[in-house]
Amino acid sequence: MTQASITLLPAAAARVAAIAEKQGVPAILRLSVEGGGCSGFQYKFGLADDVAPDDTIAEEQGVKLAVDSVSLDLVRGSAVNFVESLGGKHFEVTNPNAQSGCGCGTSFSV
Repeated sequence: MTQASITLLPAAAARVAAIAEKQGVPAILRLSVEGGGCSGFQYKFGLADDVAPDDTIAEEQGVKLAVDSVSLDLVRGSAVNFVESLGGKHFEVTNPNAQSGCGCGTSFSV
């Protein structure tokens, strides 16, 4: 487990804490990257029960963001936020490695 090559912003941490408390699970958000989506890669978010030994961890307000070593290569230097807008509520990744992205913000290319 290594520390912070990625940032969990306060709004995302607060949202994860609220969801985890409601579901009675640990406040650990897992971010992974999978092939697919309209731009080549897509972000996948989910609550995790634990962190793996090869995970990189960012922590904010007692909430952990876990990223596996393969996904980290694609999101290194990114920030994860939670955004509420007229278009809805969602986790958002600001990824400096992305060369392009789709309109919905869930997929990207490098």
